[in-house]
Amino acid sequence: MSLPRIAVDAMGGDEGVRVMIEGAALARRRHDRFKFLLVGDETRIKAALESHPNLRAASEILHSTDVITGEDKPGQAMRRAKTTSMGMAINAVKSGDAGAAVSAGNTGALMAIAKLALRTMPGIDRPALAGIMPTLGANDVVMLDLGANTDCDARNLLQFAVMGAAYARIVSGLEAPRVRLLNIGTEETKGTGALRDAAAALKAASDRLAMQFDGFIEADKINRGEVDVVVTDGFSGNIALKSIEGTARFVADLLRRSFASSLRSKIGFLISRPATEILKHHLDPNNHNGAIFLGLNGVVVKSHGSASALGVANAVAVTARLLEENLIERITADLGSIAANGAGKLAAGVENAA
Repeated sequence: MSLPRIAVDAMGGDEGVRVMIEGAALARRRHDRFKFLLVGDETRIKAALESHPNLRAASEILHSTDVITGEDKPGQAMRRAKTTSMGMAINAVKSGDAGAAVSAGNTGALMAIAKLALRTMPGIDRPALAGIMPTLGANDVVMLDLGANTDCDARNLLQFAVMGAAYARIVSGLEAPRVRLLNIGTEETKGTGALRDAAAALKAASDRLAMQFDGFIEADKINRGEVDVVVTDGFSGNIALKSIEGTARFVADLLRRSFASSLRSKIGFLISRPATEILKHHLDPNNHNGAIFLGLNGVVVKSHGSASALGVANAVAVTARLLEENLIERITADLGSIAANGAGKLAAGVENAA
């Protein structure tokens, strides 16, 4: 079976070409049926490919020396979409030259270019950035939005819940994922008007939306395994994500310092090393790298800018899996089924409540 190739923005991320190519090469070893379109400076990409003949044999290079930086505004990025490595990777998806795009570059620019080029699915006002995080439960948790939309109304949150539940059904195999709205408390009276309106609408129609909805969740319960999808606006979601990642690094550094504090601690580390390796795996954000913009007519995956080669490989692996499982077609079908069962009336109800 011939699968669509993956366009990789080789110039994105904190370390650029070297890490992006190493990550793509590692992912290629895991998903050897895929081919790649590597977008960026041809000279630098060819030099990096010398160490990865397996990736070189499965790749085509699309030359671009123009790069979107972390300081570029979304408007500036859109005006340069035809010449930058990020814009050219996304346009390859639009034209059909690639089935998906992966970038570790500027999140706001990636969102703006992707939305302009690919447009949103029917029934979706704004795409949302969704990521997967580890939990203490049997399944990881899908969380959205992680930073694409800083200000959201009840209708946006409702759409995020629909997309998040559809995504969770694909990645976890759950028929009715547990969905919660992130809030400052679990009481029905807590939170903004948009949160309360979205919660009321979702609670009234959760049986028609193939999900289990039971109100709000606080940030300290996100990783406890008590929820499968956490829905929030991009402002709160990004803060929550960065707080979780920062806490993970704090715990890892604290353990490292503690184990190095004395000879007895070093011996204790050797004894407990199998357990600490498991902890290290769960705390390392590279092992859960790869967030997707849900709601677009195409697959666009965002890798963390500081991701290692392993992190980039995981982001590319997420992309490959989404293509293999026909994510866009399946979410489109879910949205169509939802619309046929009265979600349009539900959305209208949210608008009226707002």
